[in-house]
Amino acid sequence: MSTISFKGRLFRREMILQCVRWYLAYGLSYRDLEEIMEERGFSVDHSTIHRWVNHYSPLLLAKFLKKKRTPGVRWRMDETYLKV
Repeated sequence: MSTISFKGRLFRREMILQCVRWYLAYGLSYRDLEEIMEERGFSVDHSTIHRWVNHYSPLLLAKFLKKKRTPGVRWRMDETYLKV
């Protein structure tokens, strides 16, 4: 994540990425994430998590699409014969 800047953020990089990942991957609400972070000892407001998601999701998507490989042109399929 070298191109994504976390300078000036109050919370650590890992916590921000964890919240964004959980929101995008599991469909948790911002208030659910706020409660989960509270259980882990971090006091963060749901509006802050909303701002993180809005700011970092397009950056993470662009970085992901750069590294994602396109499928090749060759496809192989195994054949199976069953005698009935």
